Amino acid sequence: MSALPFKPEGAFFDLDGTLLDSAPDLYAGLRVLCAEHGLEPPPYEQVRPVVSRGSRAIIGAGFPNADPEAVLRLVPRYLAIYEAGMARHTVPFDGVEAMLGGLDAAGIRWGIVTNKPGFLTDALLPMAVPHWKPAAVVSGDTLAVKKPDPAPVLHAATLAGCDPARSVFVGDDRRDILAGNAAGMFTVAVRWGYLDGGDPDTWGADVVLDSADELATLLGVGEVAA
Repeated sequence: MSALPFKPEGAFFDLDGTLLDSAPDLYAGLRVLCAEHGLEPPPYEQVRPVVSRGSRAIIGAGFPNADPEAVLRLVPRYLAIYEAGMARHTVPFDGVEAMLGGLDAAGIRWGIVTNKPGFLTDALLPMAVPHWKPAAVVSGDTLAVKKPDPAPVLHAATLAGCDPARSVFVGDDRRDILAGNAAGMFTVAVRWGYLDGGDPDTWGADVVLDSADELATLLGVGEVAA
């Protein structure tokens, strides 16, 4: 594993597929939507990889014959279904709680940068992980642009009071790595997430890791988090 070239001031994370395993609840929402339209839902294994691409990709997996406009019309209903049950099965990935606890104990500020709409982010975090205390939360509609644009990542660093050049950005999607690289952060791609069917070794990340325990070690909080 590569070592960080600096002692980190901040660590910033994608949410779905990086910190939280939200795919079961996102899939449950799709199942309900498909049932409302008399369709058999696709298998979970087919939907999980596209979760990081958002609601339209998830709906598209269940409505493969729908044109983009039809998919867009289904988005409000899908989000309403998902919002009603979004914290039933959503939990942190293995090792994430210990890793974040290690950051807190070490005084390293951390934040979330997600493309999830703000009304969902703001509702999900208090329900699923009310004990988390991120120094910054930037959602997909906080700014006029979202990842892979670096602006949300830089905004999170500003909110947390961290130098991007001494910060790390972690994600499970190529767009995360593009955004983090463009923001001048050390980037980490994680194999435990949804990956959108891609190969994280080809995304240009500074390092690719298999577990949150490895990430804790990279961030220098492995012993604290153990």
